[in-house]
Amino acid sequence: MTEMLLALVPTYGLWLILVAVALSCLALPVPASILVMTGGGFAAAGDLTLWQLLLAVLAGQVIGDQAAYHLARLGGAPVIARLGRGRAGPVIGRAEALIDRRGLWAVLLSRTLLSPLGPYVAYLCGALGLRWGRYSAVALAGGAIWATGYAGLGYVFAHRIAEIAALIGNALGLILAAAAVAGLGGWLLRAWRAQAGRISAEPA
Repeated sequence: MTEMLLALVPTYGLWLILVAVALSCLALPVPASILVMTGGGFAAAGDLTLWQLLLAVLAGQVIGDQAAYHLARLGGAPVIARLGRGRAGPVIGRAEALIDRRGLWAVLLSRTLLSPLGPYVAYLCGALGLRWGRYSAVALAGGAIWATGYAGLGYVFAHRIAEIAALIGNALGLILAAAAVAGLGGWLLRAWRAQAGRISAEPA
């Protein structure tokens, strides 16, 4: 699918990138980072305008983030429970732990250094009722950093996009693996504590 989408960038350009970024913010498996870097490469070649690319990426971020936040705000816990089924469960656990530890800073981290957690943090912020204004401001700032970083990489290293994408893919894989392990560990710890509590509560 990645190759097909990359082949469509010259034809559909900014609209394709905007939609891809928005969908990725909803936790759909779309290679948004690679598309944004490719867009940066096209901007370096003069086929796209850099500031328009940045605006399209940021618009996609805002649309996707707001959709995830409000879907979870309306749906509440059932939305998170549905997302937590299957492979996404450990990642959601990791996102929840990040919010518990960092609060509002979790939103910024999930848009920059820990971007694979971004969609799940957005859903959780909505479900937990985090203030919309604060969430939106921090998410916008993180989205601007992310857009500038990935588009800038493609613009500066246009001739080496494939190598950079491979490196980033490996790094994101490690982050997701670590998130899965941490989430599973947290679940096991909670289960053990609950079991220990039931045992201690039983009459001798």
